[in-house]
Order: sequence, then C-alpha cells, then structure tokens
Amino acid sequence: MNRRQFLSGGVTGAVALVLWQFGPGRAEAAYPFTLSDAEWRKRLSPWAYKVLRQRATEPPFFSPLDREHRAGTFVCAGCALPLFSSKTKFDSGTGWPSFWAPLRKAVGTSRDFDLGTIRTEVHCARCGGHLGHVFDDGPRPTGKRYCMNGVALRFQPA
Repeated sequence: MNRRQFLSGGVTGAVALVLWQFGPGRAEAAYPFTLSDAEWRKRLSPWAYKVLRQRATEPPFFSPLDREHRAGTFVCAGCALPLFSSKTKFDSGTGWPSFWAPLRKAVGTSRDFDLGTIRTEVHCARCGGHLGHVFDDGPRPTGKRYCMNGVALRFQPA
C-alpha cells in the first residue's frame, strides 16, 4: 500500500462516517398505540422517555427489575402491553433484566448500527418503544438473551 492509497482510504472512511452520523434518520413505523411527543413526555419518567422514545440505554445494575424474582408479567412501561413472563427471566450477570423468550407477538426487532456494529434491537409491538437488544448467548431452550432496559418495563405480580 502506498501513501496515496492510504490517504484515499482514510478520506473515504471519514466521509462514510460523516454520512452515517448525519445522514437521514430512521423512518418511523406505524404502531397501534401512538402519542404525541408531549404526551409521551408527560406519561413517562425522564429516564423511561430517553430509553423508550430516544433509544438510550440505562446504566447496568440501575433497575430493581434486574433483581425481581416473583411470579408475574413484565409489561411495556409505555403502553402496558404484556412482554415477558417471569418464567423466562434469568440472571445473565449483565446488570439488565434478561429473558430467554418474549410473549407471543409482543415484540418486534430491527437492525441497529448505532455502535458501529450490527445488533438486533427489540421494540414493543404496540407502541414501538425501544426495550433493549437480543443476543445469541442465552440459555436453553432458545439460546437467546433478551437484554432489556428496566425503565422500559413495569412488573405486574401474578
């Protein structure tokens, strides 16, 4: 590789980074439950708003739901759709509530490139709220780890 090729590759990479960072945002999908931005802000805590509506991630070990072990259902903090059964919850050691499977038709997924790597984002099927990510390093029977932000969830005891 000569100097010209090296510099050309660097310039191409920098342009790609700028276009990726400042390019068009994601198109919003249509969901059955919708609110205005002002209504979401009124309905949710500041942290829940940042996570559910702006796709932020809460710090690990932040949520008391990571230590929730009672029988019940974890629902979306935005629209109350039942998302996960406590029967599928497990301690992943990551500091976020983790499950090996969602309830049927409760979540959707999309590709996430925000950290420069490909991840699978998990969102609520009813309101589109960002819940977390799913990884292929979970326990049997699915081998999946649905790593969820606790502020995106509420727990309803059985």
